[in-house]
Amino acid sequence: MPDALFIRRTLIVIALTALALLAWELREVLLMVFGAVVVATLFQSLAGVFRKARIPEGLSLALAVLTVVLVVAICLALFGAQLVSQYEQIRETLPKAWAAVQQRLEGFGLSGQLEQLKGGGGGGGFASTAGSFVMSLGGGLADALLIVVGGVFLAASPRFYRAGLVKLVPEGKRSLTADAIGDSGTALKLWLKAQLVTMAAVGIATGLGLWLVGADNALALGLLAALLEFIPFIGPILAAIPAILIAAAVDPQMALWVAGVYLVVQQLEGYVFSPLLQQWAVDLPGAVLLFSLLGMGTLFGALGVVFAAPLTVVLYVLVKKLYVREALHTPTPIPGEDQTEQG
Repeated sequence: MPDALFIRRTLIVIALTALALLAWELREVLLMVFGAVVVATLFQSLAGVFRKARIPEGLSLALAVLTVVLVVAICLALFGAQLVSQYEQIRETLPKAWAAVQQRLEGFGLSGQLEQLKGGGGGGGFASTAGSFVMSLGGGLADALLIVVGGVFLAASPRFYRAGLVKLVPEGKRSLTADAIGDSGTALKLWLKAQLVTMAAVGIATGLGLWLVGADNALALGLLAALLEFIPFIGPILAAIPAILIAAAVDPQMALWVAGVYLVVQQLEGYVFSPLLQQWAVDLPGAVLLFSLLGMGTLFGALGVVFAAPLTVVLYVLVKKLYVREALHTPTPIPGEDQTEQG
């Protein structure tokens, strides 16, 4: 009997190790699966608006997908040509702007600091890293399409996939697991709603501010600011870099105005938009989100950075529901849980 128990435990350890290695090899696929979950959550949220009008669930989802497609098509029809032109202009202007900024800094005797910023000419450093990050974001159209299609399939049968996930845990823990998955899904839905409104507000404010100070490519830069707002901490910095570089190449005073626009918008985002919107969503500790962003970026690259925040929301709620609350045996509410139940 002791030998049999030892063999059994050894096999369990081997199986868990093999499972961990398999998960590591498939980490990018698993992250894309989570991206599909995020997309499915968005579609389900929009479909909920149609379900309130007593429209059947399947038709509600179809209308939600059609609404998103129509909104994107209308935006492309109205602003597509202008956006393409402005982004092409930005792509062509950025190298010239960097060269002009380099000359200005060298004129002030800052060549050493400039070489450090460039990474000693070896392709490293902050400027190179930021550029490669933005390029990697723009090079994943096939992955993005796969995530969207997967999100539609998940949104079509959410109960089926949730039930299958619950069945993977022991029977005695299935009820608690189902509740935890439900709470995390609702928390993710509320967080995404707040984040999308924040992104829209930041994009409009940035584009309007750049237009008022007379900066070029205000529409494209405003859209870029809105999209990168999805990435906490790093996104706003990456959005401001090209605008400031292009303005600095034309006129240092214009660069100050442009930097001022981004600074004011971020102050509004930090002290007005986010507090008003996130007060009914999950309240994530800043340190948890920051180190999650760094860890996900190290493990998964650009795609990990993009999905770091929503993944942290889900894991934060799951940990509090499955481990912290069970360990303490207290009914301490999850931050945002009251609002989650109301939502």
